Amino acid sequence: MEQDSSRNPPDPRRMQNDVLEEHTELWWSREPVKSILCYTLAVLLILACGVGGIVLLSTTTSRSGEWRLAIGATLCILALLVLLKQLMSSAVQDMHCVQRREHIDMLKSGGLSDILVFLTSAIIILVCGVVLLILSFSGESPGSSTVLITMHTVGVTLIIVGVVMLFVIVIYVIIILFKYCVPSHFHPRNITVSFISGPFNGMHHQSTTSSMANLI
Repeated sequence: MEQDSSRNPPDPRRMQNDVLEEHTELWWSREPVKSILCYTLAVLLILACGVGGIVLLSTTTSRSGEWRLAIGATLCILALLVLLKQLMSSAVQDMHCVQRREHIDMLKSGGLSDILVFLTSAIIILVCGVVLLILSFSGESPGSSTVLITMHTVGVTLIIVGVVMLFVIVIYVIIILFKYCVPSHFHPRNITVSFISGPFNGMHHQSTTSSMANLI
């Protein structure tokens, strides 16, 4: 048995993974598709919140100054916070401040930090939309019917965006959990196949034949 195990050639994939494990700087980009996807969504979130906030702030008037100022400032601050997170993650990666695997997995694009950022952003956007929708239906906000209609439209838009973001986050988390849980139980490498030698098969066949003969 020892001779058979010594004759097995080393697995090139395992050797490559061992080499990659020694370089900390490569841990940040081991899943490029996930990193590009989360980075693109972060950029779109920054642009959408920034442009939306600027539009609301620029169209602020005396009749609709309160809610436009509040929602616009909230969206602009949210865009700045998401941008700050992306810049901090990039700075930490470039300066090699983090050396532990769990910390890198949390900070990199597609990690736990991105999920928390998107989840927080979705909740903030959803809350802003619900508040505007409640104010537009209650009529407590001063202004004409045009102002109330605008509040209603903006509120519905924010609610739709927040719900879509929450739905995408849930689907993303389910896919990630499925990806990490299924291979641990059904990965082909975990299945071991035993090959029985010819003499052992012959002995087993003879013993089976003799047992059958004894039964007869």
